[in-house]
Amino acid sequence: MPVSSKKSVLPLMVIIAFATVYIVWGSTYFFIQVAVQHIPPMILGALRFIASGIMLLGWCLLKGERTGGWKQVKPAIISGLLLLLGGTGAVIWAEKWLPSSLVAVLISSSPFWFIILDVPKWRENFTSRSVIAGLIFGFIGVNLMFGEKLMAAIFLTHNRNEILGLCILLAGTMSWAGGSLYSKYHSSGSITVSSAWQMLAAGIAFFLGSFISGDWTGFEWREVTTGAWFSVAYLVIFGSLAAYSAYVWLLQVRPAAQVSTYAYVNPVIAVLLGVFFAGEHMTLLQVSGLTVIIVSVMMINLAKYRKEKKRLKNAG
Repeated sequence: MPVSSKKSVLPLMVIIAFATVYIVWGSTYFFIQVAVQHIPPMILGALRFIASGIMLLGWCLLKGERTGGWKQVKPAIISGLLLLLGGTGAVIWAEKWLPSSLVAVLISSSPFWFIILDVPKWRENFTSRSVIAGLIFGFIGVNLMFGEKLMAAIFLTHNRNEILGLCILLAGTMSWAGGSLYSKYHSSGSITVSSAWQMLAAGIAFFLGSFISGDWTGFEWREVTTGAWFSVAYLVIFGSLAAYSAYVWLLQVRPAAQVSTYAYVNPVIAVLLGVFFAGEHMTLLQVSGLTVIIVSVMMINLAKYRKEKKRLKNAG
């Protein structure tokens, strides 16, 4: 995939790409919750990523791209397992017990794990006042958002599954950040080819995991509703292909700090879809937590945006 010049890119294309990443990735939480009500989590993950991986790899072959050697495939497999099996898998599993809007908000804290786990950037990140303040605000926001749920899960027996879902999500956000950083520092070759191998590796792992977790026990294909199949198709075509492709393209033509704003726009989309279409409700305290999380991530990204702008100005 060639790197595009920033000056030659049409503004309309940039707007469409941002809209795709914002809206589609924000909506995937809703469609995951619809699908997981009828398809067990590990089977859902297998269907989604095997299908999208085959389609993306087929597209690469049609374009004449090489499928890569072991030097490229190995880091793709490792990052794919961390990103999609660990990260996205946590979302799929947690949405068995938690509303999609709450899941999306907790996932929005992933930029904090990027900063904490990105050891080579510690000096840069932890000397920035905006980054430090953003981390503190983010911690406060997550506590506001989930304090009530956490206390209820601890003290009420019938809410034990909710605390399990929260723990799975916490591990998932760390896995997503770790996989992203591993991919950043170790990936090579075509981004599209690497993405295809990531999806295929995760899909196969989900499939094998479905036997270990017992997802096939009692599962009947004929009981899957039309709405659930539509959700799977949406996740494959729009979530795993269109939005991801738009995201990768944006990273090539726009500053990374600007592209990463998806992390705090997605929860807003997810919350709105959950409230309007799934009958979910949010308390005033949870809305306050959402606001604080959004502000904190904006502060972190603002610091990175200013640094990138200054670097480009000096280079010019």
